[in-house]
Amino acid sequence: MRAVGIILAGGNNRKMKELTARRAVAAMPIAGSYRAIDFALSNMTNSRIQKVAVLTQYNARSLHEHLNSSKWWDFGRKQGGMYVFTPTITADNDCWYRGTADAIYQNLDFLKKCHEPYVIITSGDAVYKLDYNKVLEYHIAKKADITVVCKELGEEEDATRFGTIRMDESARILEFEEKPMVAKSQVVSAGIYVLRRRQLIDMVEHCAEEERHDFVTDILIRYKNLKKIYGYKINNYWSNISTVDAYYKTNMDFLKPEVRKYFFKELPAIYSKVSDLPPAKYNPGAVVKNSLIGSGSIINGTVENSVVFKKVFVGNNCVIKNSVILNDVYLGDNTYIENCIVESHDTLRANTKHVGENGIKIVVERNERYPL
Repeated sequence: MRAVGIILAGGNNRKMKELTARRAVAAMPIAGSYRAIDFALSNMTNSRIQKVAVLTQYNARSLHEHLNSSKWWDFGRKQGGMYVFTPTITADNDCWYRGTADAIYQNLDFLKKCHEPYVIITSGDAVYKLDYNKVLEYHIAKKADITVVCKELGEEEDATRFGTIRMDESARILEFEEKPMVAKSQVVSAGIYVLRRRQLIDMVEHCAEEERHDFVTDILIRYKNLKKIYGYKINNYWSNISTVDAYYKTNMDFLKPEVRKYFFKELPAIYSKVSDLPPAKYNPGAVVKNSLIGSGSIINGTVENSVVFKKVFVGNNCVIKNSVILNDVYLGDNTYIENCIVESHDTLRANTKHVGENGIKIVVERNERYPL
């Protein structure tokens, strides 16, 4: 592969509310057994990119635990591999990453030591499959300075939480507006960029000299009339999980047979760190309808239209409907959960009820599991 990969996984997202109080968005569990960053890493290895840098910062402990062995994504190799970079205090720098461009700038030595002519930059908070080789071939054919992967949303979807794009007939980007108040286009940036390595180094160094720190605002938007920036549309499934509603919807999408088939059965596969857990156990009386149940879980009650992650215990006479139950949750007997996301490691006492009546409710309990 002629490109090196960079995954931006260090952002602090307050739109996720309590869900990102203890973990990075890139570490959010997806579809019963994955983490959000698995999709970017799997796309990298499936595209034969041999060298990938993951830039982490905010609440990175859980993410680092997940990335503690690169073998799961086939990056345990002699040449290349996966590199995890965190902000480092040096004689020249005493700051955390102040933005996406600054995160790249603080790790510029990594890029300068690489020999690959191109760079693939992507975020760690999107669920999708993409062959980056096709994007690179398109980039070269267009003789583009920068290629931005984009997705056309449905009319009912909110484009204002993304960067919106307007292109001409040749797919050259004419307008790029970051998180507009009113969206003029339903074509949005997927947060995936292709450009030459030397050009990226020059642009990032120039940004740093002017005390500019954001890749989108200070490079893409600023240079859109000076550089040839093209859009590459993807037509397959793509979802960004940067809000509570989007995270919930993405997990619910995996209850659709076509989405499950696309990610679970069709090649190339999505890889993740494997846990040494037994299969899910369904005790007599358990009723499960249209749900995903993670390994190591024990089900005694009723689960309908829900995603239950690993090591979850569902007590007797429990009812779970239209909900996402994260890892290692204990639900006491007679618990009723509907339209909720239950945070990992929660213990819900018996005979409790949680219902999201005005949207999705996040349930966070700090009960001691084995009180004295």
